[in-house]
Amino acid sequence: MAEQQPPAPPQPPKLQIKMDEQTAHGVYANMVLIHSNDSEFTLDFCFVQPHQPLASVRSRVITSPRHIKRFLRILGQQMDRWEQLHGEIGPLTPGEPEGNYH
Repeated sequence: MAEQQPPAPPQPPKLQIKMDEQTAHGVYANMVLIHSNDSEFTLDFCFVQPHQPLASVRSRVITSPRHIKRFLRILGQQMDRWEQLHGEIGPLTPGEPEGNYH
């Protein structure tokens, strides 16, 4: 008699993402301001024009510390892959020490 295989665990449903046309166009940001407290992180993605003392917030994302930790992990993996394909990114600004971020 053939052994019975245990039932396969149920698969989670595939996530479908809905996006309107305006969101699909995206926005450009060249600066991010990050604020945090004990329960959330707020990321303000901004655009600064060259030689202008004013930055405009293009998008605000508010999320949990747990999600930020996952985001950092996957972002690091994606950057490693990008640098393998395109070459390592050197210092962001000549003379800028690591760790100075907007």
